Amino acid sequence: MKYKTRKKAIILLADGTIFHGKAVGGKEGSAFGEVCFNTGMTGYQEIFTDPSYFGQLMVTTNAHIGNYGANKNEVESEGIKIAGLICRNFSYDYSRDDADASLEEFLESNSLLAISDVDTRALVSYIRDNGAMNAVISTDVDNIEGLKKQLKDVPDMNGLELASKVSTKETYFFGNESATYKIAALDIGIKKNILRNLAERDCYIKVFPYNATFEEMASFEPDGYFLSNGPGDPQPLSNAIKVAQQIIEKNVPLFGICLGHQVIALANGITTYKMHHGHRGINHPVMNLVSGKGEITSQNHGFAINKEETENHPDIEITHLHLNDHTVAGIKMKSKNCFSVQYHPEASPGPHDASYLFDQFIENIQNN
Repeated sequence: MKYKTRKKAIILLADGTIFHGKAVGGKEGSAFGEVCFNTGMTGYQEIFTDPSYFGQLMVTTNAHIGNYGANKNEVESEGIKIAGLICRNFSYDYSRDDADASLEEFLESNSLLAISDVDTRALVSYIRDNGAMNAVISTDVDNIEGLKKQLKDVPDMNGLELASKVSTKETYFFGNESATYKIAALDIGIKKNILRNLAERDCYIKVFPYNATFEEMASFEPDGYFLSNGPGDPQPLSNAIKVAQQIIEKNVPLFGICLGHQVIALANGITTYKMHHGHRGINHPVMNLVSGKGEITSQNHGFAINKEETENHPDIEITHLHLNDHTVAGIKMKSKNCFSVQYHPEASPGPHDASYLFDQFIENIQNN
């Protein structure tokens, strides 16, 4: 191990609870955000670079993190998006032929504070019981009162608009310009693997910033529209909601994932709410109510749409349900060419049970 003596570190939760650990590598300081956990056994690099995790302190429930290193192609955005990392055992050494670097080097290149040697089982149990909350991880272990004061100034995730923090600043293109289908995508935190999945299905995608207007997107003359995943509360995204309403009014094929799913619900007058501790992992069971088949899915969200309002909406059909808590996992409009899901069919490294949803989007375009 490179660091024989590592600095002590703590996790201080908003309610005053403290968990102890040690700093990973030589980085010191403090990092603030909402603490949450992901139960995936693999895919840590994709998690760390997922824009949907912006502003969050990530607890990995898998006991070993870093053992297969890092690969420059296994990223979902430009750089790490989590606010900090909390894990049990951090592997400074790795064993994988196609790794470009150790995870430590990857974290250092992104200036991310990480702490290990934490009782993550106890921490995750605490979050499950008490809910996701703001927290700070810090090597400043003798300054508890000072950290508490700083933590009080961290905004609550409920009501927080974060899409503008991760969205592209300028439009850009992805895929083959000669592709059969043209897709206009609104980037409110888009993952690269979504673009890869669309491009693999003969799509040429123009990606627009979070504040793009419908007129700007329509000028591309797309065959279909896509609303991406992303971080934060969906309710402040007034522009995205308006764009969704205008797309729905024109009845052009529309597909939304995660935050995009919530935006489509809001565009139809269905409210959203902050969940107790959210869904984050790669083994969440979902029932497809249309086909009757079960799916194992990748999920990452702290907000959900109101089930009762969805059931009572005259133009909305619930297509997918989460089998653990029966929250709404997918919807479609009865009179419009529009559907969305609360989970991630583009999941990398997996599972891939739901990749058919991209095919369904292409079929909707073909049949429009």
